[in-house]
Amino acid sequence: MKIMHVDVKVGRAEGESTEVLVLTHCEGEALSKQDAAVIDKQLGGAVRELVQSKEFEGKPNEALLFHTQGKVPAKRLLLVGLGKKKDLTLDAIRQAMGQAAKRVRQAKAGSFTVVVPAVLPKGHSPVEVAQAMTEGAILGSYQFNAYRSENSAGKDVGRMTLLAQKKPQVRQLAEGIRRGTATAEATVFVRDLCNHPSNIMTPTRIANEAKAIAKGEGLALKILEQKDMQQLGMGALLGVAQGSHEPPKFIILEYSGTKKKAERPVVFVGKTITFDTGGISLKPAENMEHMKADMTGGAEVLASIRAAARLKLPLRLISILPVAENMPGGRAMRPGDVVKTLSGKTVEVQNTDAEGRLILADGLAYAQRYNPAVLIDIATLTGACVVALGQFAIGMFGTDQKLKDQVRKSGLKAGERVWEMPLWDEYFEQLRSDVADMRNIGGRGGGMITAALFLSKFAGDGSWVHLDIASTDWSERERAYIPKGPTGIGTRLLIQYLIDRSL
Repeated sequence: MKIMHVDVKVGRAEGESTEVLVLTHCEGEALSKQDAAVIDKQLGGAVRELVQSKEFEGKPNEALLFHTQGKVPAKRLLLVGLGKKKDLTLDAIRQAMGQAAKRVRQAKAGSFTVVVPAVLPKGHSPVEVAQAMTEGAILGSYQFNAYRSENSAGKDVGRMTLLAQKKPQVRQLAEGIRRGTATAEATVFVRDLCNHPSNIMTPTRIANEAKAIAKGEGLALKILEQKDMQQLGMGALLGVAQGSHEPPKFIILEYSGTKKKAERPVVFVGKTITFDTGGISLKPAENMEHMKADMTGGAEVLASIRAAARLKLPLRLISILPVAENMPGGRAMRPGDVVKTLSGKTVEVQNTDAEGRLILADGLAYAQRYNPAVLIDIATLTGACVVALGQFAIGMFGTDQKLKDQVRKSGLKAGERVWEMPLWDEYFEQLRSDVADMRNIGGRGGGMITAALFLSKFAGDGSWVHLDIASTDWSERERAYIPKGPTGIGTRLLIQYLIDRSL
């Protein structure tokens, strides 16, 4: 999809000539204190009447569109709710803009203007508000029509303009737009990659996407082929890949936005299984088509390094993608097989559907070569995460409290919240093997925890966080700025962490 252009200018709502003028409203607040107060007089009290009759109350995700009949320069007025003022968050603004973009598209308008809310969430700057507004609008207008012969969803909305009250605001709002566009673009990229079917989005195609990003953004790129992995001893990744006709790839992208050559990098590792049948431990047929998005973690670390380069963040970042397809076949890995990982540790594979942790084991071990200041892996790792957390939280594990606190804070800003789970050694008893150093599953109890504990054995002794996004990577229904299907959730969390770190 073509990304919406967002800009900012100084102006007054009542004088703004636009296809749709968007005004926000907090639930239960007097109209005199809201952005719509001045324009309401020109409309003969129409907005006041809607609020008093409770036809529009300003509740979260509420939206009401009406024609102005030429009484003001704007053709249509769109009221969107922010919820109660005391509960106002960046994500409430993000959701309001997502709803606004959808409603504008339904009205077949090509552009709209939004008055920047006079009420800001407590503790947040105009930069952060503009970033949230930009993200919400771009992500709310997302469509994936690559395989439709006819586009029935309507044309894309091409432009959003933020209307600032005062000139000194413009610089801050413009910076927020710059960040918001980069983070939203990255999320759109992830959604697109995960929406493509696995007969198109193969490991080779992922490698080609990485090549295009490296060329476009001037990044260093290294791609290890199957023979390279064999020489290095990446037995876990090769074991997962051996049932497929698609050759695996191991992709390393490096961005250096700092002149300090000795600076230790942030390293992201993303699970990139382009399709997961479960292998010999075959998954049930129901919903298996969702497994085209089992590469979400890898897509997100790929998108994150592109965004870091576009934002020119002053840090070093390395993105690592172990890429494979998990298929049953005559050469496929069998339950009971033992693989030797890059780290030298051996693993008894008791379930071939616990393949994500195997490819990440080699990815995390490889990451140690860069002596990372911070190591974060992100993966659609366990069904147990869905059971534990539902669809509104990312499972977080880690070895460094300061890093976990930073990730949590960035998640709140991004509207992609994390929930910390324990990483206690007692759980490792469930991973003990009779024939190898460990086995790749630990039984039903604490499945998300044992998976994370398995990864911890390959993550080294430094600052490490593991994010399990199996609960959030796919949505069964459309929400304000979240589409049905692949969500890209986790992308903006990673980029927000990089922004916060660089500041």
